[in-house]
Amino acid sequence: MNLNDMDMNFESLRNLMISDRTVRRFREDREVAEETLLRLVELTRYCPSGRNAQPLCYLPVTSDEEKGKVFPLLKWAGYFQDWDGPEKGERPSAYLIQCLDTKYGKDCLCDDGLQLEAITLGMRTLGLGGCIIKAFNAPKLAEELGIDERYTPRYVLAIGYPAEEVRIEDMPDDDDADFKYYRTADGVHHVPKRPLAQLIINTSNPESK
Repeated sequence: MNLNDMDMNFESLRNLMISDRTVRRFREDREVAEETLLRLVELTRYCPSGRNAQPLCYLPVTSDEEKGKVFPLLKWAGYFQDWDGPEKGERPSAYLIQCLDTKYGKDCLCDDGLQLEAITLGMRTLGLGGCIIKAFNAPKLAEELGIDERYTPRYVLAIGYPAEEVRIEDMPDDDDADFKYYRTADGVHHVPKRPLAQLIINTSNPESK
């Protein structure tokens, strides 16, 4: 592979990551098949794993009955205090429940984030969007879905075809700049991102110490 090909591959990955934004409103009328969820979970087999224990597994949720049990247990968009989540017609078409299989360990180390990123990147290639949710009633979720106590729910990934536009906004190069996401009157969801300069530690600059 020559340098031009490598640069093209890098830019393709960069553009995919730019498009991999959190989506909280979906086209609920468009189904997501369980086969699609299995394809996405299969990507996690190739992720690095601490101690190579591979302790994470997933419960696909696609039926209306199970989705109806999951949705009330979720909390959406902590910065939107007056918004309880998507209305009917804009709710997720499917969920993946990420669980820790305690047979293989009590701690998944950094595996959870690595696998969720792999799944959401795969989702974008299929035109899907999602929301990784940590704020949910895990004991009640396990009860409602009949999840064995061997498995500890860690994250819920809401999945569907996006029904909203999400834009990245460049934050000012200012340590005190506001990093909260926000939604404008036109329904566009804006996500501020720090500039590269703030992500690099410059040991020659006394102010960075």
